[in-house]
Amino acid sequence: MTSKKVIELFYDVVSPYSWLGFEVMCRYRNVWNIELKLRPAFLGGIMQGSGNKPPGLVPNKFMYMTEDLKRLGEYFDVPLKAPSDPFEAMFQKGSLSAMRFVAAVQESETSGNKQVEQVSRELWRRIWNEDKDITEPASLTEAAIKAGLPDSKIKEVLELSTSKEIKNKLKSTTQDALDHGAFGFPLLVCHVNGKTEMFFGSDRFELMAHCIGEKWLGPQPEKLAAKL
Repeated sequence: MTSKKVIELFYDVVSPYSWLGFEVMCRYRNVWNIELKLRPAFLGGIMQGSGNKPPGLVPNKFMYMTEDLKRLGEYFDVPLKAPSDPFEAMFQKGSLSAMRFVAAVQESETSGNKQVEQVSRELWRRIWNEDKDITEPASLTEAAIKAGLPDSKIKEVLELSTSKEIKNKLKSTTQDALDHGAFGFPLLVCHVNGKTEMFFGSDRFELMAHCIGEKWLGPQPEKLAAKL
């Protein structure tokens, strides 16, 4: 039996392009012969560590991104809708507390990635669909409730998210991404037959599939499979 190829997905819920990459990889984990590892990290640390500038800070890129996300949301079937004040949501408020919360959910999860997947998705939905806050404890609690976490678990994770352990975990994961050459998210790191390849962005899936010996079936492989 052929061993599964390992794909690490580094992401931050403040990044709309990461949401696209996240949903696509969640769809393909049961289509391709892969093991998907979710690696929540901090995009602000990536920007600082790599010396990159967010596209939202470049006026022409920001204008393009606004329209681009509408088209991509339709193509990937992800309900992207920009917040009323993207600059405030992305740069003034940021995502540090949210990503520490996600890291804490992952740390406390005993098996699999179901809870971290659901909490991440709800946080993306809050900022990139519902125009809601993702920084305050009440906001994180609401997202966790929608993700199906029990009250006792939410309280535990909130406390854990402010601990030195989780702060260091998030820093370590962010540094892992930088060590792979990250300059933004989403970052997909593929490990196949002892070889490691890195792909940036939500528009490299077809190329990635070719490089890892899999077949790209479009953004919604389950729909194509149903037609076959």
